[in-house]
Amino acid sequence: MIRKLSILFAGALMGATAMTVFVGQQSGVANAAGSDTYRQLAIFGDVFERVRAQYVDVPDDQKLVETAINGMLTQLDPHSSYMNAKEAADMRTETRGQFGGLGIEVTMEEELVKVVSPFEGTPADKAGVLAGDLIAEINGEQVRGLTLSQAVEKMKGDIGTSVNLTIVREGATKPIRLSIKRDEIKVPSVRHSVENDVGYIKLLKFNEQTTVGMEEAIADIEAKIPADKLKGFVLDLRRNPGGLLDEAVSVSDAFLENGEIVSTRGRNPEETRRYNARTGDDIGGKPLVVLVNGGSASASEIVAGALQDQRRATVVGSRSFGKGSVQTIIPLGANGALRLTTALYYTPSGRSIQGRGIDPDIMVEQPLPDDIKKQMGLDADDEVTRGESSLRGHITGNEENAEGSGSLDYVPPEQKDDLQMLYALDLLRGVKTDAAFPPKADKRAAK
Repeated sequence: MIRKLSILFAGALMGATAMTVFVGQQSGVANAAGSDTYRQLAIFGDVFERVRAQYVDVPDDQKLVETAINGMLTQLDPHSSYMNAKEAADMRTETRGQFGGLGIEVTMEEELVKVVSPFEGTPADKAGVLAGDLIAEINGEQVRGLTLSQAVEKMKGDIGTSVNLTIVREGATKPIRLSIKRDEIKVPSVRHSVENDVGYIKLLKFNEQTTVGMEEAIADIEAKIPADKLKGFVLDLRRNPGGLLDEAVSVSDAFLENGEIVSTRGRNPEETRRYNARTGDDIGGKPLVVLVNGGSASASEIVAGALQDQRRATVVGSRSFGKGSVQTIIPLGANGALRLTTALYYTPSGRSIQGRGIDPDIMVEQPLPDDIKKQMGLDADDEVTRGESSLRGHITGNEENAEGSGSLDYVPPEQKDDLQMLYALDLLRGVKTDAAFPPKADKRAAK
C-alpha cells in the first residue's frame, strides 16, 4: 500500500507542516526578468557592499545573504523560506523518521534534558535509561547552557559510534554514567490501544513509518478484539501537524475502496494532479470516527477531508488548522534548498482547505482548563484559537471567510476528561446517536 510519490510535507510552522514537492536542481525560470528588475537587483548589490564595508561591526556575509533571501520569501507567504545545508538535511531526516541515535523522547526541565520515554528495544532502552531520568552531561559536556535542539544534536550521530551520558536519577545516591552505542532509530509515528470493544489509533505525524505502523496497529487490534465484538475504530489526528503526502494518501487509501483522495492545483491548469484510492479496505468496512482539532494540519486535513467527502468516516471535534498550500523544495546543491509555495490542495468534492480548514461533521468543543488559562495569563472566558487564517501574510483561500480556520488544539492527558474521544466511543457503541453517523454513502463526493 505504501506509495513512493515525489510530493511530501516538510518543515514546521505554527504547528502546521508544509506540503512540499521535490524537483531537480535545474528546473529553469518561468519568466525572464525585465530590465527594471535587474536595476532593482543592482540596488541590492550596492546596499550589500555598503553594509559589508561600513557597518559598525564586521558582518557575517553568509548570514546577510541568508537573511536577505528569507526576507524576500517571507514576504510571499508564511511557508516559503530558504533552508541552508544543515536545515535541509534536518528536514530530510525528519521526513524519513529514522536516524542514528539512542532512541529517547526528551524535553527540557530545570536546564537539563529530561527523558520522557525510551523507545522500546532501542540502545537507550537496552542500556537501562528510564523515563524521568535527567541527562546532566553528554560526552563530558554540561547540558546546562544548551538548548534542547543542541543537546539532541549531540546525542545523534553515525550508527555504531558511542555517546557517554551522565544521568541524575531520583532515588540514586550518585550520578549514573552510561556509554551507549548509537543505532538506527525509527521514530514511532503511530500509537494504538484497545478500548474494550473499540480500536484506537493515534497518528502523531506522517513520516515514512506511518502507514506500516498503522497497518501493524490494525492487525494488533483485530487480533485482540474478536470481529463480532469490534464496534469500530477511532483515528485520532488531533495535534498532528502533517508530514509526507504519500503517507497521507496511503493512510486514506487504507479505508477507501475507490474514489479521489486529494488533488493539487497550481498556477497553470496543466499542473493539476489527482490521487485516487485503490480497492481494499483494511478494516473491512467497520465504522470509523476521525478526531480533529486546531492542531490537525496539512496531511491530517487531507486524510480527514478525503474520508469525510467519500462518506467513509464521521469527523468529530473542532475545525482544523487550514493549511492547504503546497511547497516545492528546490535543491540548491551544497547551498541548501528553496521552499516555495506553488499550489493549493483540494478535497475530493473540490473544497479548498486553505484558510478554512475541515469542519467536523459533529462539533465537540474541548475547553481549556482554567488552571492552564491562568498559567497563560488568560481570563476564564478568553478563547484560544490557532489557524492558518491568523498567520500574517497567508494566502487567502477560495473558501476562507470571516470565521477563518483553526480552533483550540488542547487534548487532555486523561481520557476521562477528553470530551471528543468519549463522544467518539459513545457513537461507535451506540450510546449517542447523530444523523452524521454513520455517514450516508449516497452523498459521497464524485469519483
